[in-house]
Amino acid sequence: MTQHGDHATPARRSEVRELRPATTDSERPGPEPGERQLPHDRHQAILEATKRVGAVLKSKGHTFALAGSVAVYAHGGSQNLQHDADFCVRPEDAEAVADTLSEAGLAVYRPPEDWLLKAKCFDQDIDVIFELAHRPVTTDMLSRAQELSVASVRMPVLSPTDLLWSLIAAFSEHHCDFGAVLPVARALREKVDWERVRQDCGDEPMPAAFFFLLERLNVIAPRKEAP
Repeated sequence: MTQHGDHATPARRSEVRELRPATTDSERPGPEPGERQLPHDRHQAILEATKRVGAVLKSKGHTFALAGSVAVYAHGGSQNLQHDADFCVRPEDAEAVADTLSEAGLAVYRPPEDWLLKAKCFDQDIDVIFELAHRPVTTDMLSRAQELSVASVRMPVLSPTDLLWSLIAAFSEHHCDFGAVLPVARALREKVDWERVRQDCGDEPMPAAFFFLLERLNVIAPRKEAP
């Protein structure tokens, strides 16, 4: 896959930089006029939105990877999708991706957080993320993505190792929902290079506590001590 970030015109680049900030949920953009509404099944609605965004990005040759709960689902996890769809792109490609989504009729806006853009598709939230766990999304990370079928549409999906790293490395004193990540670790444990996840997380206390929990629950093997 290749990404040509320079295909956005200067006018469009300026327009993206001036995307309005997110306000309250009631003021956020809804579906575009004439956009079809999906069934009340939230799981299926998120899948349909994921398929559309993935197809749009593929059609323009963007380099990206599916992340978050839909990526877990694509790798065989049994999560019931209830929130949003996450797509990873490199920071330098974010504006071009925003242009592409806008041209496809999606409402795109900038939230207060400076590490992502947001969009609406079929009235579902789409996050376009260019930082994971405070690190920029890189070409290497996207090159490790695996092309998988997401409800019949094939698209690149973060590798299980990168996916688990992104969830575990994000733990901090203010965000440490082990209960949400534990089922993901159980579902994907045989597909993950746990030693690399440990190395990439370093000695941060919250990831270390989660690894200890995984060991005690026999989800992963205890780390071998150096001789």
